[in-house]
Amino acid sequence: MPGPVPTIADIARAAEVSTATVSHALGGTGRVGESTRRRVREVAAALGYGGRRGPRTRTLGLAVTTYAGSAWNYVEVAYFSRLLTAATAAAHAHGYALTVLPADRGGEPLWHTLAVDGMLLLDSPAGDPVLRALRARGLPVVFDGRPPDPRPADVWVDNDHEATTREVLDHLAAAGARRIALHSAYGREYYTGAVTEAYVRWCAGRGAQPLVVPFDPEDAPGRAFDPVFAGPSRPDAVYCVYDPGGRQVLAAAARHGLRIPGELRLVCASEDPAYAACDPGVSTVTLRPELIGPSAVAALVELLESPQGAAPGQRTVPAALTVRASSAVRASPSTPSR
Repeated sequence: MPGPVPTIADIARAAEVSTATVSHALGGTGRVGESTRRRVREVAAALGYGGRRGPRTRTLGLAVTTYAGSAWNYVEVAYFSRLLTAATAAAHAHGYALTVLPADRGGEPLWHTLAVDGMLLLDSPAGDPVLRALRARGLPVVFDGRPPDPRPADVWVDNDHEATTREVLDHLAAAGARRIALHSAYGREYYTGAVTEAYVRWCAGRGAQPLVVPFDPEDAPGRAFDPVFAGPSRPDAVYCVYDPGGRQVLAAAARHGLRIPGELRLVCASEDPAYAACDPGVSTVTLRPELIGPSAVAALVELLESPQGAAPGQRTVPAALTVRASSAVRASPSTPSR
């Protein structure tokens, strides 16, 4: 029978260092000398830390790590709520439990001792300490969203953000927009950067000047748009990258007396059905979390159970644009209505 799985405390005793030093050494964080870091990792490897010792737990873990360390409740966000529901159902269908971790991870040691067979990481940012800790353990990881620096064997599930951004911007241009702003530039995850870069390229291809309005989740009144809507080069359309952005634009437009869609067109990336009930109804882009979650779970199960593992690279889930009144093309007087 295999022996018990070693803990951080076991490694600390064997390496004659503190548990905090072990955590930093294995996770690649903190101020630890290179010789100490190397010794800790050698001791951990010798003890079999992170190896496949002991019975499988048949448990998968899931964490959102973009803003890990802050106590924000991502379950309240429609995208994550829908993904979690779908991922849980998929995990159960494969015979696994799914453990959902809080954003406030409660200290690095958690990731060195968490009893799971593999992890789903959502929106993992550059320099993610959680990812470093999981890699140090040798745990299989599948990403929702392309990791910033993918390794050759990494597997992730994502949308084609280039194609989706072009579709939204082309739709707004066809509806008559001539100066389109992007409400973005907040997170460090791949999604934000990919959409922003696609927007800048689209503008460059049409000789248009990009206008990126910084998003702030605490800016419910949309004050970031005050100088933009009051300026001489006011945009006539906005594409919001984050779910609350559409409501922020609606609030700012009402404050500045801008009619939607008469003077301002609006599209928001959101899974919130309440946007359909706005007056006017707001056009939305769904990133299809109900498909991304099960796809990520299936890839992780493949890594755990298939002798060949899962094929590396991206599994693409198409996003979908739902056009509503906020960005609809206005019919000309000579166009008969149906």
